[in-house]
Amino acid sequence: MFADPSVFAPRLTGADLDGTVPDLLDAPAIRWGILGAGNIAGSFADGVRERTASSVVAVGSRSVEKAAGFASAHAPGARAHGSYEDLVADDDVDVVYVATPHSHHLEHTLLAIAAGKNVLVEKPITRSAAEAERVLDAAREAGVFCMEAMWTRFLPHVAALRGAIARGEIGQVMTVQAEFDVSFPYDPTHRLFAPELAGGALLDLGIYPIAFAHDLLGMPAAITARGTRAATGVDDHVSVILEWDGGQQAVLHTSSRASGPNTATIVGTQGYIELPSGFFTPVPVTVTKGDGSRYTVESPQGEGKAYEAAEVARQVTAGATSSDRHTWKDTLEVMAILDEIRRQLGVVYPGE
Repeated sequence: MFADPSVFAPRLTGADLDGTVPDLLDAPAIRWGILGAGNIAGSFADGVRERTASSVVAVGSRSVEKAAGFASAHAPGARAHGSYEDLVADDDVDVVYVATPHSHHLEHTLLAIAAGKNVLVEKPITRSAAEAERVLDAAREAGVFCMEAMWTRFLPHVAALRGAIARGEIGQVMTVQAEFDVSFPYDPTHRLFAPELAGGALLDLGIYPIAFAHDLLGMPAAITARGTRAATGVDDHVSVILEWDGGQQAVLHTSSRASGPNTATIVGTQGYIELPSGFFTPVPVTVTKGDGSRYTVESPQGEGKAYEAAEVARQVTAGATSSDRHTWKDTLEVMAILDEIRRQLGVVYPGE
């Protein structure tokens, strides 16, 4: 085994050794405003309401009726705003959660920042690294908190596996294998296939295995992508190999044409870690050591987006503008990886 975790896991620090996350209810209470009333926003609002001390106090949509319906289902008592402008102007809102389609993240996040609001932006933060830089520059200038909603990084099972790696239980991490494949009927009007909405499997699904590998190994030295595109021009079936100077590799896949197990495996020189289907959600983690011994860490169940909400509450209350667990640098590096994969696949969005 390696004595120094930094030798084999440059993304891990001493803070990962115990493999735990703070209790959700220990995070301070803040007031959320939801910008965009879709399904992901609904699950986020449910997590805030059911699992944290915070509350959703306002919802903004393009119609007051849709905002009111969302509030009734996911945030009883929240004010319903019939425009995004009205939402970000709401004085009772501490943080705006931006949950519109990828294509509109830049516009809507800049709108919230211009109103002086802290922001949590659904992943991917924007369509490209260049757009992400615009958002982060605006947040820096305004002095507000800004974070991409890469919620998997805050989950207990990810803390557990990082702890196992930091303690040297599987030796040097050499390979990360992960996929997120979900078969969707082809529909050119669906956001997943619409280039004007920054559709494609990569940004919607593939970001999970890519961000997972990046979380463990950092920015790769080489990126190789192969795949196919739907009739609308967006990617729909993609294989990616990431390589690092130390010989580490990530073998990743994403698809909107095929259904996969959606598992992940971390292979080390002295063992391996297995994550079952839905590896990016709260799942058990099984660690197998080189001597054949193994153990499983069970994950607390419930809406996992509550953990990122609690992190935002802690950081905003402390006056921070970013999170050390998912930094602005992390966001820009993952966006750069996605940009390069799209370049190799020939996927270009309108206006780029």
